Amino acid sequence: MLQSKIKSKEDEDICILVRPDNHPWNYLCDCGDAGGLTVKECQDTRAIFISHTHFDHFCNFDWILRHQLGIAREVIICGPPQIARQVQSRLQSYTWNLIDPEAICYQVREVTDGDRIKVFKLSPPLWELQAEADLTGPVIFADEQFSVEFTVLDHKIPSVAYLFREVDTVKIDMEASNFRAGKWVRVLKEAYEAEDGDRLLEVEGNRMRAAELFHLLFIKKGDTLGVIMDHGADAANHERIQGLFTDCHRVYIESFFQEEDRALAEAHRHSYSVASGKIMRQCRVAEAIPVHFSRKYEPADIERLKAEFEKAYLGD
Repeated sequence: MLQSKIKSKEDEDICILVRPDNHPWNYLCDCGDAGGLTVKECQDTRAIFISHTHFDHFCNFDWILRHQLGIAREVIICGPPQIARQVQSRLQSYTWNLIDPEAICYQVREVTDGDRIKVFKLSPPLWELQAEADLTGPVIFADEQFSVEFTVLDHKIPSVAYLFREVDTVKIDMEASNFRAGKWVRVLKEAYEAEDGDRLLEVEGNRMRAAELFHLLFIKKGDTLGVIMDHGADAANHERIQGLFTDCHRVYIESFFQEEDRALAEAHRHSYSVASGKIMRQCRVAEAIPVHFSRKYEPADIERLKAEFEKAYLGD
């Protein structure tokens, strides 16, 4: 499972933390001024995924940096065009004469045209941009447990939406096997993945062909989690959203305005309650969560906005 939690309050700028089960690291989506984000969560962050660098999505980067200094490892930052220069500018705005060169380094993965990803490394004390080998999308990050894909939406500037996709895993029905768990289970799964039915297994003193036990195995589909921030509620953006997030298990989606403020949404290239709810229904998202509301709203207004979203999402 991909565990996730909104670390910002409704009157704070957005920040979402993602942590897969049985995984040592955190992953942050946007760097809003989130009061719920702890020092340890910053230190345990392996990668940060930035949708765009408007102030309310990037303002807390310095605070996160403050608590990552000294972790002595690389942190990955993914984001839109020009983010490498923007991260560098933030870093170079401070004086670093006392820092250990091994205190931390950042690798920045910058989405450019199409599915090309420019990669840079930034290290103290000078924080000069060092170009590394480019990547090709749509996967911008991957490890043994999950990958992260992206699509670029229009918010008058590029706004990157991210999909976390857990890998499928081979599971075994131990109850149906009538055997005790042991080393043979791992060997059986390896044989299944290698399509090697003739591999011999030692199961409680019995030598068996792997194919004889393949019927005990099944594929557990990996979890999926989407984060869709600021975007205009138009056909082009919705087509891109459907192309990546259809049948997703859980999605956080920007719902900046109420329905009655649709004109404001259109003018500022934001989404609004009804549009966000409808596109989540069209994507057949199992759990859709509206986030990132305009500061013009009081708590009661936000509750009405959420109700509008829910009605559109459920198709009532």
